[in-house]
Parts: sequence; structure tokens; C-alpha cells
Amino acid sequence: MSAAPAEKINGDAVTPNLNIRLNVNEKARTVTSVCTSGTLCTVSIHDGINGAPFGSYVDYVLDDDGNPVVLMNEMSMHTINIRENEGSEKGTGMVTLFTQLAGTGQDVSRCSLTGKIVKIDPKEADDIDTIRMRYSIVHSYADQVMDSPKFDFYRLIPDKIYFVGGFGVLAKWVEPEEYQESTPDILAKEASSICARLNREHSEDLRLTAQHLLDVDTEIESVRVTNVDRLGMDIRVTSQKGARRNKLITDEFRVGFRIPVISVEDAKSEVLKVFQEAWEKGNGYVWDEIEDDALPGSDIPIAKIAADSLE
Repeated sequence: MSAAPAEKINGDAVTPNLNIRLNVNEKARTVTSVCTSGTLCTVSIHDGINGAPFGSYVDYVLDDDGNPVVLMNEMSMHTINIRENEGSEKGTGMVTLFTQLAGTGQDVSRCSLTGKIVKIDPKEADDIDTIRMRYSIVHSYADQVMDSPKFDFYRLIPDKIYFVGGFGVLAKWVEPEEYQESTPDILAKEASSICARLNREHSEDLRLTAQHLLDVDTEIESVRVTNVDRLGMDIRVTSQKGARRNKLITDEFRVGFRIPVISVEDAKSEVLKVFQEAWEKGNGYVWDEIEDDALPGSDIPIAKIAADSLE
């Protein structure tokens, strides 16, 4: 799938400048906020793989600026790599933390943060009490080891941030300053369960939405929601291209909410309105027989954001 400039689908009634997508900075901050673990990549100092990338599973929390904070044992291999590389001629102390949303395959959003990682001095860090509290809440085991002299908190301060929105949808570098100033989406922690429920319980509603609101006029193979946030939802449609059954085309659509939602219940309400209007349009209902823009769903902001063909 390849990313494409947003292409308006749903007629001229759509407000031209209506913002229906999170910006990439918000998306990156959302991923790192939802996730609480990832892969920490350091430079190995071990014999035989000296200089090779070394990945370790780590837990983390974010500080107020969105910087990941990791609680590490002094004898862990990644801690040794960091310590030894920092003092070597080639060492820079640079690491990468890779984290991604729950899901399968390459459809999920993910983020890589690369920068300097430094040990936090509890006597000098003004936010150490906040970090300890957050770590204790998110990672229950932390209370047992935080006070051990063998464990220390390390803060990763990103110099480079790379965000990938899914398979072929969006991949972009994010400025660390803009990332720090952004806030995670209000639905961030619930988005995965909302998508799963919609795909599990509303397959027919999604199919009607694809046919009557997204203007998919070929035989549909599958329809599913890939993301939901306060501004709308992403729907991926795979359908046959032309008369050839062995040629499929997959399109990604953005279906915006008419107003930003502020809760999970608001989001459910907006999604159900979309499904209702797709059903009404499919069954020939009109709200005003004189004006075309009064057809059900005519004022829902919709855009095609990615497309791909598979032979």
C-alpha cells in the first residue's frame, strides 16, 4: 500500500479545511504514551558481535516531556553496552527505543526514538518522585527493585523520532520539539478495543459504509477499521478490481467525525451515526428530496488516504 494525498470522496458538502486527521506529532506521542514497553537497541560490546545492534525488551514510562524513562539493572546486557560504549572512542551513548501499538502484522502504528540515554541522579532530578510514582503504577514489580542499589532510572532524550502509521500508510520523521509539545489522543488507550469490537460486531455495517459512503462499487473482499481517534476513524477496504477475481485493490479511507469527541461514549455515538446513515442511504432514504446534499451521510467528511493494487 502506498500513501496518497488525501482525496475527498464524499462530495462538495465536505468543509474544505475541516481537520479530520491527527498530525504526525500527535500520532507519535500517542504511540509512546499508550505503549509501556518496547525494544531498546544498543551497540553490543560482546566478543564476536562487537559493534552489532543488540535488542532488549524493556519497560518504560514517559516523563512530562514525553521522554522514555527506563528502570535498568546495572548487570543487564543493555546497561553494560550503554556504559561501555559511552567511554569508548566510538561510543556515543546513542540508543534507539522501538515501540508499537498492540496488534498483528505491519498494520499497527509504531515509533522509533533515537538519542542519548543518561542515568538519572535522584538527588538532582526534580521529577524523580513523579517518575517513581508512574513506574510503580504502570509496572507493579517496580516497588520491589526501585530502591535496590543495583537498579537506576535512565532517561532517553530523543534527537530523532521516526513514526510509521501502518503498512504503506505513513512514515515520517518527527521533530523532537514538536513531539514534546504534542499531547496523546484522548481515545489512545481505548482505540485498540474499539477497533476490535467494531470489526467483530459490525462487519455488515462496515460493508454498507464502504458501498454507500466510500463509493466502493466493486465486489468487496474485506472491510475493517484500523484506527479510531478523537477526529475520526480509518477504514481499510479490499475489493476486486474490474472483472478479474485475482486482482485486488486495497484502499485506506479516513471517515471524519463532524465534531471532535471527548470520550469513548462520544466516539461510539459518532461511529453509530455513520453506520446509520450508510444504511439509510443504501435503502433510498432522503432527508430533503429537493437538495442533493441532504442525502444521508452527505456531510460526513471522508477522504481516501492510501491505495495499493495486488496482482
